[in-house]
Amino acid sequence: MSLPKKTRVAILISGRGSNMVSVIEAAKAPDYPAEIALVLSNRPDAGGLARAAEAGIPARAIDHTLFASRESFDAALDAALREAGIELVCLAGFMRIFSAGFVEAWAGRMVNIHPSLLPLFRGTHTHEQALQAGVRLHGCTVHYVVPELDAGPIIAQAAVPVLTGDDPDSLADRVIVQEHKLYPKALALVASGQAPLKNGRVDFAAAQGAKGALHSL
Repeated sequence: MSLPKKTRVAILISGRGSNMVSVIEAAKAPDYPAEIALVLSNRPDAGGLARAAEAGIPARAIDHTLFASRESFDAALDAALREAGIELVCLAGFMRIFSAGFVEAWAGRMVNIHPSLLPLFRGTHTHEQALQAGVRLHGCTVHYVVPELDAGPIIAQAAVPVLTGDDPDSLADRVIVQEHKLYPKALALVASGQAPLKNGRVDFAAAQGAKGALHSL
């Protein structure tokens, strides 16, 4: 009995790609519903490119500094994704804001992981924001990408306690452990069609009961 066809996924990175590595490792399982077919970076010096190449995955940089506008860079990115037959885009520390046209072209087919429990603490420096706000729970969120920054429908979340004496680094260390666990599982839900985006919301009705809606670890 043959396994179902795997969804072709591209991972976009800007740095070392630690979340990328966690997804690549998960995708080695024969029953994982996604195939990591391409890794792209907007930075030629991104450490994750070498890590992807070592895993045997096509990896290359499209240097955003060589383009006159955000739209022209996005067009080059879009062309590379389509040339590779990509069906789902996975952002893993990709530090670029897309044009609205690019986001619309990949609507429902592009996901991101953000280091906070959205809708709290959008943008950057999320761990500092959490400590300043005095919250007792912090964490990470996998969500669909929409034109508004970090505002897309939530697919999955994982929470960690904020401990007495935490600083941004210690809190970040605790969150990244959960990111590496959460992202592969959330991506599997999307790639297998169990968490589609419908009418601006994640439709977990397509999944089998409550087990299909992954909200925490």
